[in-house]
Amino acid sequence: MSVEQSYSFLFGEFNNNVLHQAIQFAIFLSPIALSACLIGIFSVVWLRYVRGKFWLSLKYATLEIRLPKETFKSPLAMETFFHAIHNTSDGSVYNQYWKGEYRPHYSLELISVEGQVKFIIWCEDRRKGGVMSALYSQFAGIEIIDREDYTKSVHFDPKIMKMWGTEFTLTKEDSYPIKTYIDYGLDKDPKEEFKVDPLVPIIEFLGSVGPNQQIWFQWIVRAHKKDQLKPGHLFKRVDTWKEGAEKIVNEIMKRDSETKVAGIKDKVSGRVIPPTLSTGEKDIIEAIERSLSKVAFDVGIRVIYIAKKDVFNAPFAVGGVMSSFKQFSTENLNSFKPSGGGPAQFNGYPWEDYKDIRRDRVSRRFIKIFKRRGFFFAPYKGKPIVLNAEELATVYHFPGSVAATPGLDRVPSKKSEAPSNLPI
Repeated sequence: MSVEQSYSFLFGEFNNNVLHQAIQFAIFLSPIALSACLIGIFSVVWLRYVRGKFWLSLKYATLEIRLPKETFKSPLAMETFFHAIHNTSDGSVYNQYWKGEYRPHYSLELISVEGQVKFIIWCEDRRKGGVMSALYSQFAGIEIIDREDYTKSVHFDPKIMKMWGTEFTLTKEDSYPIKTYIDYGLDKDPKEEFKVDPLVPIIEFLGSVGPNQQIWFQWIVRAHKKDQLKPGHLFKRVDTWKEGAEKIVNEIMKRDSETKVAGIKDKVSGRVIPPTLSTGEKDIIEAIERSLSKVAFDVGIRVIYIAKKDVFNAPFAVGGVMSSFKQFSTENLNSFKPSGGGPAQFNGYPWEDYKDIRRDRVSRRFIKIFKRRGFFFAPYKGKPIVLNAEELATVYHFPGSVAATPGLDRVPSKKSEAPSNLPI
């Protein structure tokens, strides 16, 4: 037998044995792998089922907040309210996976029904008392009305109605903050005539909505917590929002993430040269570090414009909605942009959507999602952004008398307690 034949015989037999053993090993492990796959699929389906069942078992409250004629509180009061409802608890493991409990979420809504502007907070009925007490503690003179859900009276019929809607996201990473009420100087409680409130243009826009038209703004919020598993760990989680913010600051300052030493090391002398920062870079660092000091929320943003076909005015509504979010934008930091997710995606050629079949289907689903206030779980799972309490209080707060929109409902007179010496 030649050397080549011997080599082929020996190593061919070796390869056959290795292949045979590999197949046996794979067959041995297949039940384990199949079980793991089935458990993974079943756990997803099971969680969806128990969460849906838990959601249906709860009652919900729709609270309308009527403002007094004079509101002298700055958005800091609303920020304090958000601290009061910040709850990161998902419940025990048993309650999560057997009962379907989840972190409490709330829907902050600013709506216009034919020009009548209303502030709405939607929540679980069992949390209504906490929401009301937290609001009353910060805003004296407001009225809170537990009303019927306004969305129940609206049933989308494409034969007589048209609808536009979209979701919003951020143009940059969540770690970059938006322009907040502190940047507008509202934390200093200026006199009403000197206030520049970024929410006033939105209220003015909503107050100009005409008959047979409605516009609904919705911010769905829940407390933000560590959201991703740390690489190489099975249970330890990290907060990508905070880590992203620290990474941005480190890059600007040329700072080592471990030693926290800022600057560039000189190759000759070995001395660390401190970085030279521009005014814009200093502003970014200051804004991010202030942002990190506040509690944060996962937020989903939706807007819906719905009207009768004969009065549907897309340029007015779309232009007004887009302009409403520009007050929170800065070139160096962050801003809002539409992310789709609704009928706004169908603005192309007629042949892309024959007789608006797809648009009407998406419109029905979009308004259904809005009514159910779904965002964080299937079947209405979106991609939330992260806003801290300061940012959230900027986009949703109660304005003072600087908002003179006629359609904004206010309490007609100031309430006070009766004097103690009244005759009985």
